[in-house]
Amino acid sequence: MYPKHGQRRLLKYSSQLAVSSFQTLSKMTKFRPGAQCLLALVFVASSFATDVNPSVLDACPGYKATNVKSGRNGISADLVLAGKACNVFGNDIARLSLSVTYETADRIHVKISDPSASRYEVPESVLPRPDDQHPVAAQSANIQFNFTASPFGFSVYRTKTREVLFSTAGHPIIFEPQYLRLKTQLGKDANIYGLGEHSNPFRLPTDNTTLTLWSRDAYGIPSGTNLYGNHPIYFEHRVTGTHGVFLLNSNGMDIKLTTDAGVQSLEYNVIGGVLDFYFLAGSETDPTAVARQYAEIVGTPAEVPYWSFGLHQCRFGYQNFVNVANVITRYAAAEIPLETMWTDIDYMDRRRVFTVDPNYFPMARMREIVAYLHSHNQRFVLMTDPAVAYLPDGGYAPYDNGKTLDVWLKAPNGSESLGLVWPGVTVFPDWFHPNIQQYWSNEFESFYNPNTGLDIDGAWIDMNEPSNFCNLPCDDPFEQAVQMALPPPRANPPPDPNTPIFVNSSMISSALTKRDGDDSNLLNPPYAINNAAGALSSKTAFTNIKHANGLLEYDTHNLYGTMMSVATRNAMLARRPGKRTLVITRSTFAGAGAHVGKWLGDNFSDWDHYRNSIAGMLGFTSIYQVPMVGSDICGYAGNTTENLCARWAMLGAFYPFMRNHNADTANSQEFYIWPSVTQAAKNALDMRYRLLDYLYTTFHRAHTDGTPVLNPLFFKYPKDPNTFPIDLQFFFGDSILISPVTDDDTTSVQFYLPDDIFYDFLTLSPVRGQAGFINLTNVEFTQIPVHIKGGVVLPLRENSTMTTTQLRQTDFELVVAPDLDGNASGELYVDDGESIIPPSSTSVSFNFKNGKLAVTGQFGFDVGVGVKRVRFLGVDKMPTKVVVDGKEVSKGDISYDGETKVLDVVVGIEKFDKAFSVEYH
Repeated sequence: MYPKHGQRRLLKYSSQLAVSSFQTLSKMTKFRPGAQCLLALVFVASSFATDVNPSVLDACPGYKATNVKSGRNGISADLVLAGKACNVFGNDIARLSLSVTYETADRIHVKISDPSASRYEVPESVLPRPDDQHPVAAQSANIQFNFTASPFGFSVYRTKTREVLFSTAGHPIIFEPQYLRLKTQLGKDANIYGLGEHSNPFRLPTDNTTLTLWSRDAYGIPSGTNLYGNHPIYFEHRVTGTHGVFLLNSNGMDIKLTTDAGVQSLEYNVIGGVLDFYFLAGSETDPTAVARQYAEIVGTPAEVPYWSFGLHQCRFGYQNFVNVANVITRYAAAEIPLETMWTDIDYMDRRRVFTVDPNYFPMARMREIVAYLHSHNQRFVLMTDPAVAYLPDGGYAPYDNGKTLDVWLKAPNGSESLGLVWPGVTVFPDWFHPNIQQYWSNEFESFYNPNTGLDIDGAWIDMNEPSNFCNLPCDDPFEQAVQMALPPPRANPPPDPNTPIFVNSSMISSALTKRDGDDSNLLNPPYAINNAAGALSSKTAFTNIKHANGLLEYDTHNLYGTMMSVATRNAMLARRPGKRTLVITRSTFAGAGAHVGKWLGDNFSDWDHYRNSIAGMLGFTSIYQVPMVGSDICGYAGNTTENLCARWAMLGAFYPFMRNHNADTANSQEFYIWPSVTQAAKNALDMRYRLLDYLYTTFHRAHTDGTPVLNPLFFKYPKDPNTFPIDLQFFFGDSILISPVTDDDTTSVQFYLPDDIFYDFLTLSPVRGQAGFINLTNVEFTQIPVHIKGGVVLPLRENSTMTTTQLRQTDFELVVAPDLDGNASGELYVDDGESIIPPSSTSVSFNFKNGKLAVTGQFGFDVGVGVKRVRFLGVDKMPTKVVVDGKEVSKGDISYDGETKVLDVVVGIEKFDKAFSVEYH
């Protein structure tokens, strides 16, 4: 028997019996002793998906182009069914409309729609369209659209080289009410990246890989399944260049990468909407160009506050306010920099959002914790879920207020659509409702009030796929709540409300509805995508729900998490007008990064998830334009080990978002638990904090133009095929190469160094890469190989500190790492670290050539510190003279290490507010 989860009835949805409950029931091992046996369920969801022989689809008639009109900026045409309808998953639509627009020199917009009926498209309110009011002449574009009229097929190719980037030749388009199919042939051994969220390798396998886009609560982030978010964008990299293809469609879909008789192809199978493609030219030489072009469509990433790059600590399972306070104290005692303390849903009264448990987390004591953190220049973040407890008898303001404003999702009969989440029976906000922002902002203003509530510094939103524990058909969520013991009871007695904290700390009903009938195709469409949860509505909101604006959840499901993200960010900004905030979400859609950051979900404490986190992070930072991303360090579920946690602490220091977080059923894993992990965290944080302004500058540039914050190796070495599959190394920014030890419990690592000059980050010694793998042994569990790519000037802080506030009061030092030609450059951006529109800023450029470093820029913001020294790397011999701003430096301020070839110059610039130069001869 499965403990307390009741009998499993065989329903019409039985094809997803095992998996439809997998992610939620396994997640509920958080509070259900013995339920771990559920993890042994065998996945059967793949049997629920539709599998059609491609030859059958390729035999469909397709369309022929008529009434073709070619203009200076594009093409329009009618597409008429070219033969007897195939009707594979519905009736083929007889006439379509084709629109092709050269929106920029690097972007072609191709749209195929049904002119006879209004079909769903992603609302502009969710993802505003890029500027298409100033199209360019086709002949001036870097890519070209070409087509054949009968049977209709099209291709996109590079203007200069005529290299074909995308072609539907030989594969007819299928366009039906609930099924769209379009297929392109790929080049041999294609390098395809993106099409997430998934846990596949960063370079996608192209032989029989199905990528399903349908948001679900994916506990354990299992490989080969659909996960929390949806980004239908891919980059294809070739030695000849890199380009991108974005399908703007939020409906469920399977994207299939297949190899047949040696021919590789990519096929879209979509269950609604329109075919709305953006083709991006990218570049023949710079892969990051396609990332910037994609940012022009979905928006550049939101800037986050400076403090958000510090270390974050959380756990699901802090039993009371005393636990939380003790963790803060113990980090300080271990001298591990802790920037932000987080609290999971434990703090809530019976798991109800916008409440605190009066016995375990009383408001007065929680406010005391927040006040303590703020007085020590630290921060506080809480979890907020979308599901609101259904309590129609009154007395629970968050439900009552939403009822008054009528903002809950509705079932087809007009009643509130009920689900089952942590507090028991719940309702869900309708993010399309005109009153929804008023509701959400008011709840945030009330509960997170600085004077009477919890003065949070950032927000954490979870379960926003939306997740629903209720088993289909969910006719009686009240009974299921009883069976699942929701909300779960407390396992321990409450603490004495007067328990001292921070002692001797040094720092730091009638609403039930049958859901079948005329709208059954919305619940079970003719083409079944490969949803690992089974039916579309399994473990989420019902797809036959109609939103307040008339749109169906069937079409908008994949937008739910991003819409909650935007509403949450708006609510946070309303609390502190003009100030940046940090919002971390679980579910995302294209464009989410313009508003929020993301964590990679409920991983396991094992080496596979440690390794996979790198590919997951690279997807969001370098492809999807969501750079504030990280994985739960040391793992979320299951017990970590000392060695794994030490390694993960060091890798995690190079995630943009660095947070230690784990589950209540696992052993504690705060960095101070083990001596080796404590040292590993200190070592890694020392590097991270000294690099923080470099990272902050990189984020500012990403916000400005979409340049990636992290880079896979091929972004920097696009002509080196050895780099194309690498996803166990990455560049932090564009110049810090991270090569973590990734084998289980080992002290050796094999990593790739391209044909270039690098410098060891700690010793600063030069290392000449030979386009081959290097074996390092005796890499202690408190070490991680980090190298500086030649050609950069790094603005570092002189030393690390316990908080980012202290860090900003620490002098800079500049590290000049020349490339093979002896040149280097870099940049530094500094502002107040918190304003959305900073009143002033400092932007500095560094350029090194022929032994001279020139520091220039605009110094509008008072950084408040100076530049202590400049460190020149790769210097072959002791210079005879060093000059700062034309004045010779005394020998006592110069040191040279002949073994490491490092020249140190104490420049003694007390205030970094003007240009200067340092030159050696």
